[in-house]
Amino acid sequence: MPPPTASSKARVYTDVNTQKSREYWDYDAHVPSWSNQDNYQLVRKLGRGKYSEVFEAINVSNNEKVVVKILKPVKKKKIKREIKILENLRGGTNIIRLVDTVKDPVSRTPALVFECINNTDFKTNACSAVLSRLLQALDHCHSMGIMHRDVKPHNVMIDHQMRK
Repeated sequence: MPPPTASSKARVYTDVNTQKSREYWDYDAHVPSWSNQDNYQLVRKLGRGKYSEVFEAINVSNNEKVVVKILKPVKKKKIKREIKILENLRGGTNIIRLVDTVKDPVSRTPALVFECINNTDFKTNACSAVLSRLLQALDHCHSMGIMHRDVKPHNVMIDHQMRK
C-alpha cells in the first residue's frame, strides 16, 4: 500500500465537521462558563503531566467525589479548544464526563472538573475488553469530527467495579 499523500482523504467520517454548525468547531469563538472553584475541595494529588496536575477532590455542595485537572499556563486558545471538545463529546460512549470548569479568582488559573472513575491498573487478560471500549470511545470521537492525538495508557481510565 503506498504511503498517504497530503491530499489523502479519510475513509470514514469524512465530512463530519462540514455538516456541523460553526459553533461546533470554532474553538476560538467559544466562551467557556467558569464556576467558583470554592465548590471543590482538593483531597490528594493523583498525577501530573506536561500541561496539568490532577487531583482527587470533593464537590462540597453534594459530597460527590470528582477529579480536578488544574491546567498549567498555556495559550487561551488551547484551553478553549479542550473545553469545547469535552463539551462536544459529553455523553459519548466511554467518554469521561466533564462536570464543570472553574477558575481561581486571584491567579485566574483554569481547572477542569471530571466525574471520578475508580481507576485501577489492569491485567493482561482484561486487555481485550479494555481495547474494545477504547476503540468505541475513539470511534465516537472520530464520528464527532475530533481526533484524540494523545492516546496512551495514562489517558485511559478503567473502573473495574462498574465494568467501564
